[in-house]
Amino acid sequence: MDCVFCGIAAGKIPSKKVYEDETLLAFHDINPEAPVHVLVIPKQHISSLDAVTPENSGFVRAIFEKIPEIARLAGLENGYRVVSNCGPDAAQSVPHLHFHILGGKQLPAHIV
Repeated sequence: MDCVFCGIAAGKIPSKKVYEDETLLAFHDINPEAPVHVLVIPKQHISSLDAVTPENSGFVRAIFEKIPEIARLAGLENGYRVVSNCGPDAAQSVPHLHFHILGGKQLPAHIV
């Protein structure tokens, strides 16, 4: 499989890590959309939210349990937004489940 996020999780592609444990990795986005833009990925390859199943949903739970800590480690003290794009119409650029943590400034109230 040729997945850039799997390569990052395996340590084959460098990243600026914010947090890592046995199930997930959080690192700074190389094309930030906000002053703080961190990506959180499961280390197991899951292609998107559409591929979450009862067998792998524990990875999503683990990510959401850690997001507040990751946001604090990234310096976010006044709030943040969490986004996951699913599929081509949502502009999912890497086919590996990931969540964007965005913050560091007042974000617009609208999404589009």
